[in-house]
Amino acid sequence: MLMRKVPGFVPASPWGLRLPQKFLFLLFLSGLVTLCFGALFLLPHSSRLKRLFLAPRAQHTGLEVVAEVEQEPPPNPAPAAPAPGEDHPSSWADLPRRKGWLRRTRPTGPREEATAARGNGMTAPRPRERSVPFSFDFSAFRSRLRHPVLGTRPDESKEPQSRVRAQREKIKEMMQFAWQSYKHYAMGKNELRPLTKDGYEGNMFGGLSGATVIDSLDTLYLMELEEEFQEAKAWVEESFHLNVSGEASLFEVNIRYIGGLLSAFYLTGEEVFRIKAIQLGEKLLPAFNTPTGIPKGVVNFKSGSNGSWGWAMAGSSSILAEFGSLHLEFLHLTELSGNPIFTEKVRNIRKVLRKIDKPFGLYPNFLSPVSGNWVQHHVSIGGLGDSFYEYLIKSWLMSAKTDTEAKNMYYEALEAIETYLLNVSPGGLTYIAEWRGGILDHKMGHLACFSGGMISLGAEDAKEEKRARYRELAAQITKTCHESYARSDTKLGPEAFWFNSGREAVATQLSESYYILRPEVVESYMYLWRQTHDPIYREWGWEVVTALEKYCRTEAGFSGIQDVYSSIPNHDNKQQSFFLAETLKYLYLLFSEDDVLSLEDWVFNTEAHPLPVKHVDSSSRARG
Repeated sequence: MLMRKVPGFVPASPWGLRLPQKFLFLLFLSGLVTLCFGALFLLPHSSRLKRLFLAPRAQHTGLEVVAEVEQEPPPNPAPAAPAPGEDHPSSWADLPRRKGWLRRTRPTGPREEATAARGNGMTAPRPRERSVPFSFDFSAFRSRLRHPVLGTRPDESKEPQSRVRAQREKIKEMMQFAWQSYKHYAMGKNELRPLTKDGYEGNMFGGLSGATVIDSLDTLYLMELEEEFQEAKAWVEESFHLNVSGEASLFEVNIRYIGGLLSAFYLTGEEVFRIKAIQLGEKLLPAFNTPTGIPKGVVNFKSGSNGSWGWAMAGSSSILAEFGSLHLEFLHLTELSGNPIFTEKVRNIRKVLRKIDKPFGLYPNFLSPVSGNWVQHHVSIGGLGDSFYEYLIKSWLMSAKTDTEAKNMYYEALEAIETYLLNVSPGGLTYIAEWRGGILDHKMGHLACFSGGMISLGAEDAKEEKRARYRELAAQITKTCHESYARSDTKLGPEAFWFNSGREAVATQLSESYYILRPEVVESYMYLWRQTHDPIYREWGWEVVTALEKYCRTEAGFSGIQDVYSSIPNHDNKQQSFFLAETLKYLYLLFSEDDVLSLEDWVFNTEAHPLPVKHVDSSSRARG
C-alpha cells in the first residue's frame, strides 16, 4: 500500500516488463491472432477448417449453391434412380453432394443454358437446386429397344407399296409446309396465325415460347425431315428461355413442353433436351403445394405460388384430366434426373384417388385439392376427364406391365363407364354419354373420340371373357366418330355431336360446329389399324387428309374452320401446335409399318410424344 502512494513509482509487471513494453507486446499478440484467424476464414482452400468452427449455413433467398470443380471423382457413386414403377433405394437427401459456396444469382440466358447442356450432362445450378452426379446411358437404352425407331420391316398390308408410300409422302409434305410456314412467319412464337401471317403467344404457358417448336421435334425426326429438325434443335439450344415469370397451365406445359423435350431426348440422345425437361419439371413442382398433394392447375413461375382456373367450380377445384395426366412424364423425369420427387408427386395422386369414394365407380371431373373431396358429380370421358383414363392404361403398358395399380384402376373405371355411360342410338351408333349426377347428356365431344384407340390398346390385357367385347367396342366407337366426320359437308368432325331429336352424330348448334385441327379421331384410326389391319381405317384416314388439304390449307399454313357444315370455309386463323405434334404424326403412322415407333417399345403421351416402355430395371443405367 505504501509503495502505490509514492510519486513516480511504477511497479514492475509480473513478466518483468514495464507498462509501455507490455502494451507493445499485447499489440503484437493481438495482430498475430488476427492474422491467424483471417487466414483460417479467408484463404481459398480453408473449407475443411471452416467446418470446425462454423455451423452449416441455411440457404437464403437469392442465393444458390454452386458446385466446386473437383479433380478426383467422389468416393461413393450416386445410387441409381428408380425405373418407372419402382421404389427409390434411398432418399434424395442421402445422395452425395459436392462442396459449394454461395453467390448471388442472376437470370440464366439461353447461351449459358445451351453451354451447360453441351457440357458434361450436369444440370446448370439454379436456386434451390442440389448438384447431384447423374448420367443416363443412352446407348444402352437404345440397345434394349426391340425395333429400330424408324422401323425396318416392309409394309405387311395388302395394299400396293407404291400407293401407301405416296400417301405417307403426302403427309410428310403437309408437315414440311406447316413447319416452313411457322418458321417463316412465327418462329419462336407459340403458334402461327396463317391468315395474318404472324405469331401467337397465348396465356397458357407462363411466358414460355416456341410451343410449336417443342411439339414438332419428334414429328420432324420421325418423318426424317433432317434440316427442319436441326432448325428446331438449334432454336431450343439458343433461344428457349426458362427464366420466365408468368402463370402457366401445369397440364399444358407438361404434355407439350416436357413431353416434347423428353421424347426428343429419347429419340436422339441430345443432352439439351434432357436438361431442359428436368429444369422445366422443377418449375412445376410448386403446383403440388396443397394440403392433399393434388396439384392445382396453374403455377406462377415468378412467385412459385399456385392456383386454380377461375372457371373450375369458382376457382376451387383441380381438374381430373389435368392432375391425372402427369404420370408418364413425371416418371421419366425421375428416370432421367435421379430425383425421386417427381415420382413421389404422382404416386401421391394415385394414393388420394384410390382412397376417395367414387360414385358408382365413376371419377367426377372436379376435385378439391384442399379437402380431397369431389366438388360435384360431372363425369366425362371427353373434355375434363379424357386423358386421366388414357394415362392409367398407358402407365400399365409403359411399366412393361408391372404397374398393377394402374391396370386395376383402368379396368374398374372402364367397367363403370360401360355400365353407366355407354349407349347405342336408335340408328345403331355406339357412344359414350356424359353423366351429371345420374342424368345423361347424350353427346360426345371430339376429345372423347380418342377412346376408341384407348379401348383397343387395352383390350389385350383385359379379362379373357372381355377381350373380344372391348375390341368390338373400340371399333364401334371409332365408327361413330367417323360418322361425325362423314355427316358434315367438309368431312371434318365438329367439336361436339349429339344423339337426340332424331339427329345423330351431328352438332346441334353453331357454337359446337367448329374444327380446330384436332387429332383424336385419326388417333383412334391409327390404333385400330395396328390392332386389326382392317383397310377401312386407312381409307378413313385418307379422307381426313383430303379434307384438310381442301378446307384447312391456306397460303401460309393450316387453319381450323368455324363451321364443318359449310363447304365455304371460314378459317379461325390458328395453326395449333398439336396439329404438328399429333394430327400429322398419327396420320403418318397410320400409313407406316407397325415397327415404326413400335407399340412394343413406346407409348404416346396425350400430346402424341413417344416415351419408351421400361424393358429392364434401372441397374443397367450408368451412375455418375
